[in-house]
Amino acid sequence: MFYYVYIIQNELGELYYGCTNQLKQRIERHNKSLSFSTKGHVWKLIYFEGYRDKTDAYNREKQLKCYGQALAQLKRRLGNSLR
Repeated sequence: MFYYVYIIQNELGELYYGCTNQLKQRIERHNKSLSFSTKGHVWKLIYFEGYRDKTDAYNREKQLKCYGQALAQLKRRLGNSLR
C-alpha cells in the first residue's frame, strides 16, 4: 500500500495539501464537497508524492503545511504547473 501527499488547486488558484492512501477517491471527495476545508470548489490534482510508509507521508505533509521553506522550494519546482 502507498500513502500519497498531494496538492490540489481550485479555480481561484488556492492550494490545498493533504495525505491519503486512496488518492483518486480523495480527490473525488474534495470535488463532491464532502470535505469541510475544500467545500464549494472544483479541485484539480497538480502534484503528488508516493510513500510506502504512512509516517513518512504524514511527516512530509506536515513539512509542507508548517515550514514555509519546504513549500517555497516545491512551488519553485512546480513553476508553470501552478498557473
